Amino acid sequence: MDNLTFANNILLVEGLKVTPQASYFVFILLFLFYVFAMGCNIGLIILIAIEKNLHHPMHFLFCNLPVNDIIGTTVILPRLMQEIFRQGSERYITYVECIIQAYFVHIFATASHTALVTMAYDRQVAICNPLLYTTIMTNKMVVKISAIAWALPAIVVAIMIGLTVRLSRCRSKIENPFCDNASLYKLSCENVAINNMFGIVYSVAALSISVTLMFITYIRIVAVCIIRKNKALNSKAIKTCGSHIAVYLIMFVSCAIMIFLHRFPEYSENRKLASIMFHIVPPGLNPVVYGLQTKEIRQKIVKLW
Repeated sequence: MDNLTFANNILLVEGLKVTPQASYFVFILLFLFYVFAMGCNIGLIILIAIEKNLHHPMHFLFCNLPVNDIIGTTVILPRLMQEIFRQGSERYITYVECIIQAYFVHIFATASHTALVTMAYDRQVAICNPLLYTTIMTNKMVVKISAIAWALPAIVVAIMIGLTVRLSRCRSKIENPFCDNASLYKLSCENVAINNMFGIVYSVAALSISVTLMFITYIRIVAVCIIRKNKALNSKAIKTCGSHIAVYLIMFVSCAIMIFLHRFPEYSENRKLASIMFHIVPPGLNPVVYGLQTKEIRQKIVKLW
């Protein structure tokens, strides 16, 4: 009975399919990506925390993004690198660890949208209602919208993973480089129509709601710029919103490619690569794009160097 319980709680993860000759190269590449992403994101958080000139709602809300990027890279890359040197038949993970990994994988994906939406709201208030900005964007308001940005993903993902955990399992191999909701419910031989439907609705809703809110926000900003015809205002809008839009597009394209390929089994290898890149590219580029494009942060970085 003990052996049966043990076997039922241990899963085999597919991991990265690399040849022994390429193992060291892939490991070094992933390691450098991880160190770069972690260094940039942690560095930005520390910079904003210690520099009083950066203690503004815009920068505090931005901190949600590097925190989320740290979660996104840490939840898969260390384990992925560790498993590169193991044989395919030795890449084990416990069921509980797999659930935890899947939970934070989806937290990262969802919070990427909510964090960027809160930043867009801040820019809208700053540009459309500059005289009321300090009244609206108080410390209490920043805490409130940040809490919402994290609470929504936490609740929705908990429901989605909960629907998967209730299923019995008849398989023990994760057909993915890491654990996610789809790879977990595919371990079951039961009817998973509800899980599949919830996953599709969840993905479409996250993408469509964030796109809609971003679109409405920037339409309002553009409208204000056109109506007021103020060169200083237009310049401010381009500088502050340009980096935000760039960061959003990086995240959106990476996420959309992964979701799109998930629906076509013949492109399973491409989808697996895209899913890994989603945890590497945005976390690595976000701090660079936002840091270099934001004047106050760029000036502080230049002074430090």
